[in-house]
Amino acid sequence: MEPVLAHSVRLADDGVHILDRRNFPFDRVWVRCATVAEVAKAIEDMVTQSSGPYFAALWGMVLAAREARGLPGDEGRAYLERAGRMLVETRRTNNHLRKAVAAVLAGVAASDDLEAGALAGALAGDERYRSRSRALGEHTAALLPAEGTVLTHCWADLYLIEAVRAATARGKRLRFFCTETRPYLQGARLTAETLAEMGVDTTVVTDGMGAVAFSSGEVDVLLTAADRVTMDGHVVNKVGTLGLAVAASAFAVPFLAMVQAPDRLAPTAADVPIEFRPGDDVLHTLGMRTASDRGKGWYPAFDVTPPRFVSSVVTDRGAYDPGRLSEYYDGEEVHD
Repeated sequence: MEPVLAHSVRLADDGVHILDRRNFPFDRVWVRCATVAEVAKAIEDMVTQSSGPYFAALWGMVLAAREARGLPGDEGRAYLERAGRMLVETRRTNNHLRKAVAAVLAGVAASDDLEAGALAGALAGDERYRSRSRALGEHTAALLPAEGTVLTHCWADLYLIEAVRAATARGKRLRFFCTETRPYLQGARLTAETLAEMGVDTTVVTDGMGAVAFSSGEVDVLLTAADRVTMDGHVVNKVGTLGLAVAASAFAVPFLAMVQAPDRLAPTAADVPIEFRPGDDVLHTLGMRTASDRGKGWYPAFDVTPPRFVSSVVTDRGAYDPGRLSEYYDGEEVHD
């Protein structure tokens, strides 16, 4: 069965349609964005998360090309470049947006027709992301036990879908523990729902239960995606990953971090901007206030796990020790 969230952003004649993940799976509402500016706002407002912004940016750039229809060549390309910068600035910690914009601009550069080139670039970017996620899933599945329990944090999107698909094809029998992932509850809503769709034994735990799950022997592997991995092996992911990685290390549970490729534009963790979202977000859950109005909130949306707490960084080219990520780029030139 193909999970709903595997195809949650669609291009149509009347705009880009994005499945609103903020209340999924309780409500299944599609948000229509008629302009590239509306796509950017949807990304910024968390209508879509994880790999969703990548696909939204691809198709949003196609909308920008439609908007630039009729402009002279140089002006049309300049319009797309401005649209790309706007999209990239919506959420800067993950570099998916930069890659999506680059894919579309590459299509434009290879075509005499702005709109046709943008569409070709977006289609190529879509296929490249999905094929690399499949390869990543295969390499991840090879490292998972034949039978056991995996704890995952937040929503790893196509990375997790492909890893589970590959593990199932290998005959592996896995259970998953999913952290709820406050304040948006992506783990409880998105991960747990998708794993259940795929027929996987799934248990939801609160964010504070990771250490006891490791100490009790309930969990064999910690597996998360990474929004970015630096060349010196730091894993940037949804806040809470660091605490889980430290606890896993304390109880000798391996931590596998999934990413398509380490980022050559981020030599160190200092090169990755960490997004801070409104502190008021942590005082609410699914639109309902869950904390006293006498206090205030603080919300770094991502944290950084040092390489000493990471067992392997799994990429679309295989697994690497976090101290040897430069080997990913040895040999032929590859897309990063």
